[in-house]
Amino acid sequence: MAKDNPRARRLGEQIQRELGELLRRNVKDERIGNVTITAVNVTGDLRTARVYYLVFGKDGPDPKVQRGLESAAGFLRNALSKSLMIRYTPTLSFELDTSIEHGVRLAQLIDSVNRPENRAAQGERTPHGERISEREPTAEGERSQGERTPESQRTAEGEDERTIAAEDADEGHVIDEGDPSPGGR
Repeated sequence: MAKDNPRARRLGEQIQRELGELLRRNVKDERIGNVTITAVNVTGDLRTARVYYLVFGKDGPDPKVQRGLESAAGFLRNALSKSLMIRYTPTLSFELDTSIEHGVRLAQLIDSVNRPENRAAQGERTPHGERISEREPTAEGERSQGERTPESQRTAEGEDERTIAAEDADEGHVIDEGDPSPGGR
């Protein structure tokens, strides 16, 4: 549909409503069955309209429904010309709407990536190389053995609260990362 053409958008909405009624009441073709018109895109020149549809109860494309809609296109276009009262009625082409299936598939992929229990069970690691654990401690009393709180780790390593020292692994140098004076660095 032409996004910059409001007339094409309005005509598409009107065609969608009319086609829904026509398919429900006037089309007697058994191949069509329960078809829902999901969207209609009209070109900017208002000459062609692509009609997107879904078939109730079917997951994939059904060639019988497609052939039934294509054979009814002339009848539907004639009925639209009578009800819409426009100078030129667009040529109709029908296409199965796959946007819903595509959206569901994307949501499933996102959910499968974001589930921490799946990632932990597979032994995955974060981008920083840390192992993902299934259970996170909720309170300090629930920490597992060998896991230290920041306070116990600080006292165990003998660090001062004002100065954080890190030992350079390659050289054995001590790097002072903090300044004890109130003015800062």
